Amino acid sequence: MAHISLADRTDSFFIPCVTLIGPGCAKETGKRAKALGARKALVVTDAGLKKMGVADVIAGYLREDGLETIVFAGAEPNPTDVNVHDGVKMYEENGCDFIVSLGGGSSHDCAKGIGLVTAGGGHISDYEGVDKSKTPMTPLIAINTTAGTASEMTRFCIITNSKTHVKMAIVDWRCTPLIAIDDPSLMVAMPPGLTAATGMDALTHAIEAYVSTAATPITDACAEKAIRLIADWLPKAVAHGENMEARSAMCYAQYLAGMAFNNASLGYVHAMAHQLGGFYNLPHGVCNAVLLPHVCRFNLIAAADRYAAIARLLGVQTELMSREEAAEAAIDAISAMSGAVGIPSGLAELGVKTEDHEIMAENAQKDACMLTNPRKATKAQVMEIFAAAM
Repeated sequence: MAHISLADRTDSFFIPCVTLIGPGCAKETGKRAKALGARKALVVTDAGLKKMGVADVIAGYLREDGLETIVFAGAEPNPTDVNVHDGVKMYEENGCDFIVSLGGGSSHDCAKGIGLVTAGGGHISDYEGVDKSKTPMTPLIAINTTAGTASEMTRFCIITNSKTHVKMAIVDWRCTPLIAIDDPSLMVAMPPGLTAATGMDALTHAIEAYVSTAATPITDACAEKAIRLIADWLPKAVAHGENMEARSAMCYAQYLAGMAFNNASLGYVHAMAHQLGGFYNLPHGVCNAVLLPHVCRFNLIAAADRYAAIARLLGVQTELMSREEAAEAAIDAISAMSGAVGIPSGLAELGVKTEDHEIMAENAQKDACMLTNPRKATKAQVMEIFAAAM
């Protein structure tokens, strides 16, 4: 793997100022927001959480500490630039000075987009790329209701361009939430399918960070622990959603995976999954899970040692295997876990069309996530990976 020597580079590490993890910790939202000087908060969430009453519960916590609140429930799956600017309008028209996001990656990413624009102006597309903001983002507390994306603690913000249907990757240290809240009691109601998809998303984060060309000893430690926890606890969380020990373990696992990829970045799984989400509005975690074994196989010749280690982290007994056999066993273990938790076996089941492979491969080559993949790919090779994943 083409790592740059640690002696020849300077690494950064990004993380929220404060993180709360544990049952009931969401009750501290109002106290934490007030400590940051908030007076009126925009709660950014999705229609489902609003309908279920979860958004009203969080708004209640804010009001208990004397804050005014207004709920924006316009964060769609794979949030768009339209969602972001609808939220900006509500924020500005109601005189808000603070943002609380509630949900999974879609709500957090939408909130980050709102925070960037309300602080720095312009259109959200102006922030596409790496560190394009010029001013601090509007203060944000991010409350997680899923265990997968880690968007509650990362500097990543993925927004779909509604005109081109391409996902814009915004990577900006200023859009890291100030406070991240992972309350497993908010995750108990997650259905098995969503638990599986978000858990496999976390596994993808950990694996892509582990084989990234920007990996460091810190990100390695985070990724390794995340992989072990996911192997142990994701099947249990899928099988028994009310298992609070499993839910709590997955909170830590996805957060650790977030710590890893937030600093080592990702690879071609995400670069390609972003295209599937943009073109077909498919669930991000499912796309990652389907693509992961195929991208791993493409990467094998560049990172065999790393994949052999991943096999051991997933619980494979590799003592009698060669390095190459162990690396292959890692891919088999990933596929087995994916199947066990109910992930579709291929992209064709999701409605993906072969004729779209070329344009999606072309767009994936422009995605910032591909920059740290351990093996460089041509557009033709990316198309081959899409074809293999069908």
